[in-house]
Amino acid sequence: MLNMLLWSHWWSLVLQLRAACPRQRTFLWLAVALAAMAVRRDLGGITSLVRALGLKPACYGCLLDFFHSPALCGDAFARRWVRVVLAVHPGVQRVNARLVLLADGLKKSKSGRKMPAVKSLHQASDSNTKPEYIMGHSCQALALLVKAGRSFQAIPLTARIHEGLVFSNRDRRTLLDKLLLLLADLQLPEPVLLVADAYYACGKIIRGLLAKDSHLISRLKKNACAYAAPTGPRRTGRGRPKLYGTKVLLRELFTGALQEMPSPVYGESNVTLQWTSRDLLWRPAARLVRFVAVIHPHRGKILLLCTDLSLAPSEIIRLYALRFKIEVSFKQALHGVGTWAYHFWMRPMTPLRRFQGDQFLHRKTAHYRDAVRRKLAAYHRHIQVGLVAQGILQCLAATQPSLVWRHFGSWLRTVRSTDCPSEFVVSCALRNSLPEFLAASPQSSSFELFLRERLDLERIEGTCLAA
Repeated sequence: MLNMLLWSHWWSLVLQLRAACPRQRTFLWLAVALAAMAVRRDLGGITSLVRALGLKPACYGCLLDFFHSPALCGDAFARRWVRVVLAVHPGVQRVNARLVLLADGLKKSKSGRKMPAVKSLHQASDSNTKPEYIMGHSCQALALLVKAGRSFQAIPLTARIHEGLVFSNRDRRTLLDKLLLLLADLQLPEPVLLVADAYYACGKIIRGLLAKDSHLISRLKKNACAYAAPTGPRRTGRGRPKLYGTKVLLRELFTGALQEMPSPVYGESNVTLQWTSRDLLWRPAARLVRFVAVIHPHRGKILLLCTDLSLAPSEIIRLYALRFKIEVSFKQALHGVGTWAYHFWMRPMTPLRRFQGDQFLHRKTAHYRDAVRRKLAAYHRHIQVGLVAQGILQCLAATQPSLVWRHFGSWLRTVRSTDCPSEFVVSCALRNSLPEFLAASPQSSSFELFLRERLDLERIEGTCLAA
């Protein structure tokens, strides 16, 4: 009964996603995909999902059809997932009555020559394990900052492929426009405080957020400049009144009078920061924003921007330091859950050339463009299901930590946090307790019955789960 308890909590979370599926059968295949992504050991595409749950060979085609079917709307699924997280997770972070969201981009290598949206991408990274140029999918993602025990997590909400395809040569939307649309599609019930990297520090993002009573915290380049408020008597003659005063090079803030304070950065102790803050007019946003210049004794200098003038500099530094949590979430999604481990090819597609850029489709036939849209929707559906599977693991880690550790049943050289396990630990605990969950019980759920009927008893995985 104890072994079934962890899966009962998992099922209670999945059951709240039923409203995103128009049919019961669609929901049950969704539950199968979520369970398989949560417990699989390898990232071999749909094949690994079949292996993870010991399914019959015919289920391979059923899962392919599920990811390509319009029965599950990716946007509606993401909106439902947001409602579930806000209702279930006890550590959702809010600042000034605003949800703290993290935004970032991700580039995943893909070598398929018949995969839509694959293009040549440049990776600007200090890591020597990343090649400078790859062929792959370029995505943008949003995550919710939450507190789990003594640590923080970034629960993924949604991600979409935003580069590689041009359906119309009249489309002038940039990645910044698409991020704002991605945020609007979530239909969040509260305004947000978006924490993002320097790429998103621009007037377009700030104006889009302010229109929804939201704000931005971001990093700035060292060569950025701002302006003081205009001084002197207001002009009474012809011409526009002066909007900006003296120009201020923001790198000069580091040479002025600096204050000291204990580092508010997560995980740091006995570290003293030097900082200064000024509220100046920033021309891209055409408004007053708060700039914070920080000197870290080990990590160097950084310039931060915040459009919320009520936030203290220490809080701005603390929140931006937590932005790296979305990078940790990406790592788990890529190498643990396999959110981007899809291998869906489009047979009639014109093969790609090496280092090819965007695919322009405005001269292709309507049938060809519809086929590309169908394949792109399958990618998005797989990505969204993977993000939800990872988020469920994080919710179980935050709400049932002792139960997860009780069923972990394995060994770690270093247990970094005994109160909030990682997604890997939760996945192992679910994998170990899955056979007992599928055992016959007087109150079997529809998912258990659906899964037991599809176990392949001629393979070791199916035999172990059915035993």
